[in-house]
Amino acid sequence: MSTVVVGGGIVGLAIAREVAQRRPDERVTVLEKEGRLARHQTGHNSGVVHAGIYYRPGSLKAELCTRGRRLLREYCTERSLPYLECGKLVVAVREAELPRLEALERTATQNAVPGLTRLDTSGIRELEPNARGLAALHSPRTAITDFVAVAEAYADDVLRAGGEIRLGTQVLGMRQLAGAVELTTSAGPVRADRVVVCGGVQADRLGALAGGPASPRIMPFRGEYLQVVPAKQQLVRGLIYPVPDPRYPFLGVHFTRRVDGSLEVGPNAVLALAREGGRRRSIAAADVRDLATWPGTWALARRHWRTGVKEVVGSLSVRAYLKAARAYVPDIGPSDVRRGGAGIRAQAVDRDGTLVDDFRIDVEDRITVVRNAPSPAATSSLAIAQWVVDHAALT
Repeated sequence: MSTVVVGGGIVGLAIAREVAQRRPDERVTVLEKEGRLARHQTGHNSGVVHAGIYYRPGSLKAELCTRGRRLLREYCTERSLPYLECGKLVVAVREAELPRLEALERTATQNAVPGLTRLDTSGIRELEPNARGLAALHSPRTAITDFVAVAEAYADDVLRAGGEIRLGTQVLGMRQLAGAVELTTSAGPVRADRVVVCGGVQADRLGALAGGPASPRIMPFRGEYLQVVPAKQQLVRGLIYPVPDPRYPFLGVHFTRRVDGSLEVGPNAVLALAREGGRRRSIAAADVRDLATWPGTWALARRHWRTGVKEVVGSLSVRAYLKAARAYVPDIGPSDVRRGGAGIRAQAVDRDGTLVDDFRIDVEDRITVVRNAPSPAATSSLAIAQWVVDHAALT
């Protein structure tokens, strides 16, 4: 028996690892079109290990984030990978945000977020002396890690189990045959008994190659970070987040510590014109065409154009970008930050313009397609792998 996993990001590698460990006699191959692993979303995320505060109880995100956090913590301990439970504050700075904070507390409680507590202004100042707010939720078990290092460890596990990782191998076509799947790749044909597609920003296109539906379509959103200068990095001890707007699957600009001790502000969420281009000037004609011809793009734009304009303004102006963040930590201003890195978030959007919130995984005979796996996919990677192997007849 043989399984091919398309995509060498953290989710694809976790699935390949799970198959290899459950079925030691199975031939497992990972096909990655780039010259190195974790090149896209995995290599450009915030490094936060989420505790399950935000996700609708009963959803796949809620279930797999809760289980995945526990599995990831154990894995990092076993492999001596960085894992720091620095804790998170979700802070309300305006009276209008308090009902949303209360709703978030109910959600987090239903999801059994460990150690969750409600804080008043003095409680906020006790944990984060330089932060401001009316009330907050404190999640002490929210952690940070290095997800590229985690992905590389998964890859090492695959290789140790006898699996194969082929870099520079792009999948160009797929077709199901009697009892097998044949893939056309840039390095020649590949045949497998089963295929799992974890294409990230290319998930919809790969899904179409596999014969899947046109919806949902991937819309790329660029997330940009600001780096806080070393002299101001100690003003934030852990993670400070705003109360999210329930209309969006994005969590808003926040303060994030990294395992190397640095501090970042971000990310924002700006519609990008290239799925694999992190720069503001990156444009890919095929990606622009797909955006322009997808009805969901225009439905989304009509519904949320004001927010879109605000995100673009923040992208162009550091002062505008920091305006919201300074409501939480006012002592970090425009002169205290430098432009940092950026990455593309693959966000699935349905034909009616609805932003797909939950993980979406399609299983069709011998091909499984992970169609939507945004945050907390990295946190949930080991649990997603277990779910896919359980549900995709890979055992």
